[in-house]
Amino acid sequence: MVSYCEELLPVWSYEAPEDKQDVFASRACPAFLSFTNAAYIAGVTVELPCHCKPQEVQSVVWFFRKHRGSSDETRALTDYHGNKLLDTSQVPHSSDLRSRFSIRLFSLLIFRVGPSDSGLYICGSARKDFFYGYDLDIQEAPTLSFTPRFSEERRKKKRYRGSLVTHSHPLYQVFISFQTWSVCDRCGVPGEQVRVGLCYVHSRFLHVRYRWANQTVASCGSEAVPVSFSRLKQGPKVEVRRCEVTCPPEAPPPSKLVTLMAFLGYSSASMPVPVAVFFLSHPARRVLALGCPGARPNMAVAWDQGSKAIYRTEETSGGNFSHFAPRIKIDTGHHLVFHPAKTQDSGVYYCWLQGRRAAEIRLLVYLHLGDDPSVWSHPDLPAAIQVVLKSYAAMTALFCLLLICRAGIKHLRDRAETHLD
Repeated sequence: MVSYCEELLPVWSYEAPEDKQDVFASRACPAFLSFTNAAYIAGVTVELPCHCKPQEVQSVVWFFRKHRGSSDETRALTDYHGNKLLDTSQVPHSSDLRSRFSIRLFSLLIFRVGPSDSGLYICGSARKDFFYGYDLDIQEAPTLSFTPRFSEERRKKKRYRGSLVTHSHPLYQVFISFQTWSVCDRCGVPGEQVRVGLCYVHSRFLHVRYRWANQTVASCGSEAVPVSFSRLKQGPKVEVRRCEVTCPPEAPPPSKLVTLMAFLGYSSASMPVPVAVFFLSHPARRVLALGCPGARPNMAVAWDQGSKAIYRTEETSGGNFSHFAPRIKIDTGHHLVFHPAKTQDSGVYYCWLQGRRAAEIRLLVYLHLGDDPSVWSHPDLPAAIQVVLKSYAAMTALFCLLLICRAGIKHLRDRAETHLD
């Protein structure tokens, strides 16, 4: 493992303040580096904490290698910001791993992970020491599936079904492990519930270095799965169903605020709602992904465009989705994705978190002067060329028809004159 980093250049790292107590010193690092298997659905923000490090080490460096890759392919990660990136809005929306991660207090955060981010992540030092490792498996769900609401009796009967076996083999068994249904993502109005099912393998022949606490289970994309096993093509599942719940009573405002509002002549109904407001500007014709502040992968998130709710089930059930999809949709990581953003998308957007309205985002999509695409790259160019060619063909046919009619009339006149002569 030491040979992984012999040719790496110096990289940025996060240094802990010397006057603070090092909480990592209370946990000893393993003598033999093993990798904790972790599986996530694509699109979420993943946090990989460095659970241990020696007390004398004041900074850590994260290393990454693709699954089944060689030791020469291991590289150190740097976010090109000196690891001082604190706001996720500053992260460029790119497919490159190095433009989507940050290191905070020794933990590695990867924003909007994708299948290409799967691999081995190692927390170590610039001196080529390694402390903790992860075997990260990012699974991408091809589509969302809509689950109708069950009656209470059927729902109670199916509550024990936390997993679904999809393939059995004498050496291994592939199954989908479902999480519990999320809470209703809205209250007082119709909402949705989401649950994620990830692909796992049960076998007695998994690699000892890349496993869970359960020694016989690992995710389907883990390096613990032997290469000799047949290719596991089972993907994860994301299920959505409708729900509707009443809003819990709001906590009463502070008495000092009530007194101040009464002194100013306002009633209790005009009390300010504690919803954070964010302002965002984005150039048109580029992909934009909005994230709800404070959201985590296991939380319920919903989005509204002004007074219009955006539902996942409208896309999966084939309903009237023309106002939003396919250009605007909610991905499996609960981001509101514009593909691409247009000037008419400017407006106010609301995000709900765990059934409560959590934030208001005022979006401005502007045209970037001097960055207009050429005429040849316009998406409507093929249709325009087709219309022009059809019009030209119709006019040419009409012109030829007129010439034929004129020649026919002239021929008839000549024959009539010859007959009279």
